[in-house]
Amino acid sequence: MSQQFNYDIAHLIGATVLMAGFGLLYQRRVFAVLNTFAFQALALAAAAAWQAHIQDAPHLYFTAAIALLFKALAVPFALHWLVERLGIHRTVETALSIGWTMIVGVALVALSIMLVLPVTAAASALTRESLALAMSVVLLGMLMMITRRNAVTQVVGFMALENGLILAAVSAKGMPLVVEISIAFSVLVAMTLFGIFFFRIRERFDSLDVAYLESYRGDRS
Repeated sequence: MSQQFNYDIAHLIGATVLMAGFGLLYQRRVFAVLNTFAFQALALAAAAAWQAHIQDAPHLYFTAAIALLFKALAVPFALHWLVERLGIHRTVETALSIGWTMIVGVALVALSIMLVLPVTAAASALTRESLALAMSVVLLGMLMMITRRNAVTQVVGFMALENGLILAAVSAKGMPLVVEISIAFSVLVAMTLFGIFFFRIRERFDSLDVAYLESYRGDRS
């Protein structure tokens, strides 16, 4: 009974992370995207904490703390500050309609299940389904990076992709502590670089729409 309960809770939390990925694809306002990302990171922290409990792996609580402090609080707060500072309070432009984006997202989830489950046939049911959910989150993050034209939302897509990688890592037993430390360091470095990147684009083109970069290069007439 306890094992089934552990499985159900882990599956529910992983599915919540995945549904937040679809929420990111559905949102059209910048602040709504940032709030949804914060919710996804919060669910990721819960997933890491629950895996720490059922795997009896105390170091995963450190991963949960990193996800909570950096990804659910610090990163969304920093991006909110950047959006306020740069004055981009408008609807996010997409390269693909929301409807088609959601359809492609569902297809990517099906692809993840078809690829991951046969490869992990020897693993436990919890590990197999958690890895399938994690792969789906990674692909949805990549889809968001491809279909969004605003630099801020593309960065959120990158962070969501990283959430999928972390979910996969905590679902597999034996992840060393150095992985959590490297994750925290990479998030800090990435946010610093992205902040500089945003300000430079805004200063040069007075917009964060990446279409202006293509026009400047001469890719568009």
